Amino acid sequence: MRDKNIIWLYLFLLASLVDIAFLIESNSEMRFYSKPLILLGLIIYFYQITKPIASTLLTKSILSALIFSWIGDILLLWPQLFVYGLGAFFMAQICYIIGFKLAQRGPNRLDQVNFIKLFFFNLPIYLTAAFTFYLINPNLGSMKIPVILYLIVIVSMVATARDRFKKCNPASFWQVFIGGLFFFISDGTIAISRFFMDFPESGIIIMGTYVIAQLLIVMGIRSFLIDHR
Repeated sequence: MRDKNIIWLYLFLLASLVDIAFLIESNSEMRFYSKPLILLGLIIYFYQITKPIASTLLTKSILSALIFSWIGDILLLWPQLFVYGLGAFFMAQICYIIGFKLAQRGPNRLDQVNFIKLFFFNLPIYLTAAFTFYLINPNLGSMKIPVILYLIVIVSMVATARDRFKKCNPASFWQVFIGGLFFFISDGTIAISRFFMDFPESGIIIMGTYVIAQLLIVMGIRSFLIDHR
């Protein structure tokens, strides 16, 4: 994991700041250039630092999650392609769930899982998701099934990130878990602004939490890989 690869993180950071600046200026046209560059830098960075283990399922799943997210970013630039963008992010969350399960020590067997304890640990996530659905449900229309499916998978992603507690090093756990929470906030804001009530700051909150989420997840997986070299 060479220091020279940090240049791709600088690209990620610069593209993120430029894109948010265009959001503040309501310059939608320029975002067609800035938004695709955001995850491109992070994808190249992760690819570079994981070259020695490129064939592992962990690397493939996280890289796939980033690529699906990148595709989703591009599709969401066109409002009429929202459902396809949602589908791309659905696949990204599935890939993240697989990656998070692999990036831990000895996943529990099904007969060793305390489902009652697990339910109460994840209850705040469930309640927040349920409240968000309650707000947006009346306006979903034909999008109800896709949104419900996506809500299930994003909740599962955050719950899987939380389930890594004490199954990996603390840095990896907290980075991935907080990243998952920021992803959840970003997607929840999208849902509320699109299906309940839009507000001026929604775009900044969506992109701000989103870029932090993706960066923290990648750094968390990186911390896991460093600990297991």
